[in-house]
Amino acid sequence: MASVLEPATSQGSASDLAAHGLRNLAAVHWNLRAAPLLEQALVRHEGMLAANGALVVRTGQFTGRSPQDKYIVRDAVTEGQVHWGRVNQPMEEAAFDGLFNRLTTYLEGQELFVEDTYAGADPAYRLPVRAITQKAWHALFARQLLIRPGAEELRHFRPEFTLFFVPDFHSDPKQDGVRSETCIAINFRKRLVIIAGTMYAGELKKCVFTILNFLLPQRGVLPMHCSANTDTTGNTALFFGLSGTGKTTLSADISRQLIGDDEHGWTETGIFNFEGGCYAKCIRLSREKEPQIWDAIRFGAVLENVAMDVVTRELNYDSDEFTENTRAAYPVEFIANARIPGLGSHPRNIVFLTADAFGVLPPLAKLSTEQAMYHFLSGYTSRLAGTERGLGKEPIPSFSACFGEPFLPLHPKIYAQMLGEKLRRHHVQCWLVNTGWIRGPYGSGERIPLAYTRAMIHAAIQGQLEDAPIALHPTFGLHMPQSCPGVPAELLNPRNLWSDKEVYDRTALQLASRFRENFQRFGEVEAEIAAAGPQG
Repeated sequence: MASVLEPATSQGSASDLAAHGLRNLAAVHWNLRAAPLLEQALVRHEGMLAANGALVVRTGQFTGRSPQDKYIVRDAVTEGQVHWGRVNQPMEEAAFDGLFNRLTTYLEGQELFVEDTYAGADPAYRLPVRAITQKAWHALFARQLLIRPGAEELRHFRPEFTLFFVPDFHSDPKQDGVRSETCIAINFRKRLVIIAGTMYAGELKKCVFTILNFLLPQRGVLPMHCSANTDTTGNTALFFGLSGTGKTTLSADISRQLIGDDEHGWTETGIFNFEGGCYAKCIRLSREKEPQIWDAIRFGAVLENVAMDVVTRELNYDSDEFTENTRAAYPVEFIANARIPGLGSHPRNIVFLTADAFGVLPPLAKLSTEQAMYHFLSGYTSRLAGTERGLGKEPIPSFSACFGEPFLPLHPKIYAQMLGEKLRRHHVQCWLVNTGWIRGPYGSGERIPLAYTRAMIHAAIQGQLEDAPIALHPTFGLHMPQSCPGVPAELLNPRNLWSDKEVYDRTALQLASRFRENFQRFGEVEAEIAAAGPQG
């Protein structure tokens, strides 16, 4: 066997890899830090350094996730628990075994990178994850996005899940029973993950999130697709929303401590970040609007598909030359006021973010517990271009249960029930915030200014809206504050902003009909929750 670079600080060794059938490898780089991983990526021509020190990479034809190519192995562990269907597609055990055996054969003679990490900032619930990658920059991504063990923890590290990220290996639709040459497959019984045929690094983090969404409810922990921040008094807030709705941007608040930007768990004692890094969308990023994210993009950060002048190495965040879904990955501590470790108290406020392309929903609404559960199950937004393979330039109105349906192995009602129990027990106030369009639908209206959204969220979290007068939305039954510090009062009622009120009313009724049609797929739910939706 060719020489293998034994780890200096980890118990991992060639025998660990041989247990997975990995033999005759050219070299294995164990738990390299950011600088040597960057060196390896540059030597291997995987990317280029930008003027600010970040590594700029291209992900080829896949600039977003491939949800139609994601599978869960159906076996004794998953058969009766996974909510099988369009989201959770089954793969038979024999098909996975055949794919994995061909993968290990393919890797013979190759050079690999291994990063041992944790998913979960709470030691009581963290999951040891080993990422084995073909590309140095994917190892850097895993290191920066997940939680990095200390030297003593590495000496005793034993992975509970092993993830293989091999973009140059392809599945065979005929042989493996899959849709294409791209395949993301999770095997819960064998604790293995395969990511093949795609370079997009977001697949790695979302596989880990899917795993936690399956395991943690069994331990009484609610996994959540949300960002979180807090202040020095323990006033914690959660921000739910799909990509492009503002989770990362709005939780990165200079006046508050960032716990995490995307994925968290809610236990009996509080919340914890699943990750050790952030994965910020950076199309049209500016220092003026998002100073914390701007300053976090430096040496050690990875930029996916951001346009760059190859001579000056200056970045062009405004360009969508490669995709709208440009991304920046960096450790959470690159945010100046990050909370390390990523732990917080029970939230006092929860914000559901939506980018409403119809221009119907109000910029801010106060929700009852039943309304919160209805909108949590609905997960309405407009998917923005580029976050998934196959999306075009136009936003697409979409419902994604629990604001993260592609990553939920269990039935959405299980997560909603857990949320409802926690809302009632901890007396949490929920809000619906539309970060999308006002004065009309997409194409004729305008997107609500970020400064106003920030002001509304700040007022809600700080309890400044308790005495604000309320108007009731005639179609959706939402309680709309009619005054808010720092926000023009006329912006708070969306109907008032349309020049043709009759067209607004028809559009609102059409959207309400879509809500009701979508909600039917959940079958029988509590009458109070079903009644909390639009009635117009």
